[in-house]
Amino acid sequence: MSHLRHVLSASQFDRPFLDRIYRLTNKIRQFDKSKEGLMYLQSLLPHRRAMLYFTQPSTRTFLSFQSACHILGIKNSEIRDTATSSEVKGESIEDSLRTFSSYVDLIIMRSPVRGLCDRVAAMLDTSDRPVPIINAGSGPDEHPTQALLDIYTLQRSFKDFGGIEGKSICMVGDLKRGRTIRSLSRLLTLYPGAKLIFASPEAFRIEDDLRTFLKSSMIEFVETVNFRDAIAHSDAIYMTRIQDEYDVCAGESSKVDSSQYCLKSNQLKEMKPNAVIMHPLPRRTELDPAIDKDPRAKYWRQERNGMWTRVALMTTLLGVDEKILLPEL
Repeated sequence: MSHLRHVLSASQFDRPFLDRIYRLTNKIRQFDKSKEGLMYLQSLLPHRRAMLYFTQPSTRTFLSFQSACHILGIKNSEIRDTATSSEVKGESIEDSLRTFSSYVDLIIMRSPVRGLCDRVAAMLDTSDRPVPIINAGSGPDEHPTQALLDIYTLQRSFKDFGGIEGKSICMVGDLKRGRTIRSLSRLLTLYPGAKLIFASPEAFRIEDDLRTFLKSSMIEFVETVNFRDAIAHSDAIYMTRIQDEYDVCAGESSKVDSSQYCLKSNQLKEMKPNAVIMHPLPRRTELDPAIDKDPRAKYWRQERNGMWTRVALMTTLLGVDEKILLPEL
């Protein structure tokens, strides 16, 4: 894969890149074990500045990116609400982002607007200040950095069980509007023998574009409305909530019966002993809190992995990744 200019889609990543990010993230975690290691990480990018443009509600993604900036010594500023910017005066989003690019070296964006990250990246590439863009969630389209941390979590979980290759990954819930499953599905096509099981109500099945992509990638996948039967055949179960923030009409999602797409503690006995349970969070009733105590529950580790994976991604984007892979502290 050529050098990263922006991070906009999971489709940008190839298998060597994923394997390298895995090694890089593991090395970063080693640095975290000592004061000397953490001080070294902070010395890498104190001359850089980042803007966190998060105009869609976010807790984990925002804080993990902000924490990743702190770990690397990057100074960061933020916009969390367009009501505090000149957009309320009628300024276009593109003009706002071009303004921000004058002050920072990196823009990390989360927006409910479909395709906005791509538009801004294309606009900045023709400007006199072409700073990199990281897509931290773009409407119902993609969430490439979530996919990176999901792959990292799966790699860590299966490192003693043959890796991701040949594993069956079951994705559950609102698969139509779930951007995390769209991005993760694309990356899983890079692992030979991996199989995808999509369990959802008919109304929330995957979209045709993803279905077409998976067919062209020659990855085995099935779609089912029977989540209960899929549990026993899955090596990983990836739960998601109903994405009702994208309802066209208020209450639209509540008309779909999603009660059969919840994982309860009494279903754990039906799972494989080495299976893993994941969730991009936040959760609602689709994932029983009693499951938190089960050793197969990886979603809290998955959430923390996001911070370290994003550290690795930013070092790669800003060209200091070799300074992490080479030193031995």
